[in-house]
Amino acid sequence: MSAVYLGTFITLLLFFFIFFLVAQKKKNNGLVDIAWGLGFVIAAIFSYFAGGFQTDRATLITILTIIWGVRLAYYLFKRNWNKPEDYRYVNMRKRWGTNFVYLKIFLNVYVLQLVLLFIIAQPILLTNVSSTKGLGTLDYIGLIVWIIGFFFEVVGDNQLKSFIKKPENKGKLMKYGLWKYTRHPNYFGEATMWWGIFLIAFSSPNGWIGIISPIIITLLLLFVSGVPLLEKKYKNHPEFADYAMRTSKFVPMPPKK
Repeated sequence: MSAVYLGTFITLLLFFFIFFLVAQKKKNNGLVDIAWGLGFVIAAIFSYFAGGFQTDRATLITILTIIWGVRLAYYLFKRNWNKPEDYRYVNMRKRWGTNFVYLKIFLNVYVLQLVLLFIIAQPILLTNVSSTKGLGTLDYIGLIVWIIGFFFEVVGDNQLKSFIKKPENKGKLMKYGLWKYTRHPNYFGEATMWWGIFLIAFSSPNGWIGIISPIIITLLLLFVSGVPLLEKKYKNHPEFADYAMRTSKFVPMPPKK
């Protein structure tokens, strides 16, 4: 078990270092967002084969991770690859100055995401090093929860993409489709998928430890890197106050009249 964990960590470290080099070449550290989803895919595949058991539960959780991670990475690749560096990373570099700037970037952006990813990946790793066979009721409930989350993330992203593409929507706020029921359907979907992953992993030995994953994801999205940044970005938009008053912040709810 410890060998699988160590091997996974080293593989991820190499992966993030390669992505760091690519990002410096492109002069865009925002590309680390692409590495986020792919990092989980790498962790899942490596631990699946290195674990040596390949049980039904491990197969299920690995497949779900691959579907989610590849889809997210592809979506972000199309959106970010040839775009200017995100303002968050521009501001970071300004704060850090020029002394040891590359070391600061690697440690504070790439290694930090690596450590966070490794912690969040616990349900995947715990399942893939387990020899417990067979799927039970909780696994199927977890699968249903994951599918609901995947629906909200994929459909929410696609609805937003279609909305932005239309010239007549320039300067307007997206508040249709799933966005009518929650201001952040994609973030709600992301958190929901990780709760589904946890439920699937729960029946593995020490699977309860995996609850750290959806808790961290939900807290990050609600209070740190997801919802707060977008809410701050749009708080002065002329349509936002009315939209926020009528529409649930996170969990989908019927809009208020």
